[in-house]
Amino acid sequence: MPSVGERDVSSLEWLEGIERFGIKLGLERMQELMSRLGRPQERFRSIHVLGTNGKTSVTRTAEALLLAEGVSAGAYTSPHITDWSERIRVDGKEADFEHAIERVRALAEEIEATQFEVLTAAALAEFGEAGVEAAVVEAGLGGRLDATNVIDAPVVVLTNVALEHTHHLGSTREEIAGEKLAVVRPGATLVLGEPEWGDAAEAYSPGRVVHAPGGNAELAHAAVEALLDRRLPLEAAESVRVPGRLEHRGEAPLEIWDGAHNPAGVSYLLSKLPGGDDWTLVLSVSADKDAETMLAALSVLGERVVVTESAHGRPLSARELGERARRVFPDVHVVSEPAEALARARELAGPDGAVLVTGSLYLLTSLNSVRSPDVRWGT
Repeated sequence: MPSVGERDVSSLEWLEGIERFGIKLGLERMQELMSRLGRPQERFRSIHVLGTNGKTSVTRTAEALLLAEGVSAGAYTSPHITDWSERIRVDGKEADFEHAIERVRALAEEIEATQFEVLTAAALAEFGEAGVEAAVVEAGLGGRLDATNVIDAPVVVLTNVALEHTHHLGSTREEIAGEKLAVVRPGATLVLGEPEWGDAAEAYSPGRVVHAPGGNAELAHAAVEALLDRRLPLEAAESVRVPGRLEHRGEAPLEIWDGAHNPAGVSYLLSKLPGGDDWTLVLSVSADKDAETMLAALSVLGERVVVTESAHGRPLSARELGERARRVFPDVHVVSEPAEALARARELAGPDGAVLVTGSLYLLTSLNSVRSPDVRWGT
């Protein structure tokens, strides 16, 4: 790690360089970092968004609702699809990301903070400096020991719970739900996408439990209503579009990108895709995901898949994913480089076909990072 006085690399280069430190669960470093920064998270109210899937959609939708109500708002999401700067937003616009990282860099170096801790601290400090009235903060991994659990949120959203990151969070949905619900402070409002967690939540003494099982828009709507303590029109929430979620990227062939990265996400994706198309898939899956279940579910969309591997996120190799895909797909193409895989899928689909890019948010990030002539960029 560069020393505190070493500033010959940009803050972004430095941030990318500490990815190797990986996941180190625990709040000691974050609490120390927040204390040294003057506890900026206490300068605004917050909505804490947790769950297996849908967190970014809920966060961005809640942000839009707050802004529509005239509330100065911050939003913190992860991972990014196009650029690091999309993770930290103030009043509907991306913050000065390099400046936000630089603000916390020296302190973060001293305590050897992880990459996610640096990002979280930078976001909270940016919100405090900007003077936002409210912030919507998306959790990273779990909840109880997640870096975001330094906020004392009066509103907490739990979107859903599926078996994921079991080596960190527990081997059952109930154990995982407990890790997420542990962020609820006594008296807070808890908004649930799955009503089954209401009884488990009582152990954390929420002031109120709101059930909003309709979808991400309904969850965000209920959360903002709870924070502002007033009724809001639902229509504003339904109009929000989030990058990398059922994102329409082009025609001839029809092209949709979606970061569904686990079986629950794939199930939701299948329920939302337009029918009647024979899809050609472009697929990368992280090594810690249930690739077999995802492949089996996606095989209903068509016979053809181009497997690849993203540049980040510990993906299965294209070769390994190809071997697994052949068990359920008759026509499997292995192309390791994502942009080349997308170009191959477009050729296979033809102008009258349909291409679906999915399996990993990191795949979408990899495609966005290589602006080659073979990749068309959506508007």
